[in-house]
Amino acid sequence: MTEDKARKRAIRTRMAKTGERYSAARRHVVQPEEGFDADVLPQTDAAVREHTGKGWRDWFRILDRWGARERTHGEIATHLREEHGVAGWWAQAITLGYERARGMRAKYEHATGFAVSVSKTIGVDADRLYAAFTEARRRGRWLEPGTLRVRTTQKGRTARFDFRDGSSRILASFDPKGRSKTTVTVAHERLPDADAVEELRSFWRERLARLAEVLG
Repeated sequence: MTEDKARKRAIRTRMAKTGERYSAARRHVVQPEEGFDADVLPQTDAAVREHTGKGWRDWFRILDRWGARERTHGEIATHLREEHGVAGWWAQAITLGYERARGMRAKYEHATGFAVSVSKTIGVDADRLYAAFTEARRRGRWLEPGTLRVRTTQKGRTARFDFRDGSSRILASFDPKGRSKTTVTVAHERLPDADAVEELRSFWRERLARLAEVLG
């Protein structure tokens, strides 16, 4: 068994015993490091330094001294905005990165659960690709009926769906790349854990490849 699989099994074992959510159980299983793994961070060190005047290590030291490990996501973000003058979006990004690096939040985990995004550029215009998602008859050519249920749409731009039983949700965004190409990004949100992220990543890669074949 690999180290990663052993860690996930230990986390799930604790969840079963305590009833904790994945992130809470993970905090007890994974010992936070004083440094950080750049792979779990939402932005590069250079980008953070450019927009906030400090790099990741600087912000980690500041937040550690303040006691951020014992604070909620909202409290950390508010502290960054009000005490350090960090703009709202970057306050959220630094908070997310800190929580991941310190074992308070797993990779791909957000406030409403885990999430994954998959993108593919397909050789059709945005309206046709949008219709392939929002019109049930066309959608049925590349996706099993009942997989998506439309919630809201912005014609040619975005579409929101409930996924299967409604426990998770989809945001499909359509970005034209000239007259005959469009990039579709499927953001799958409210997933229960990191295993679901990998499962749904594979699922959407396969389905978008099928969509490209159908429209090709």
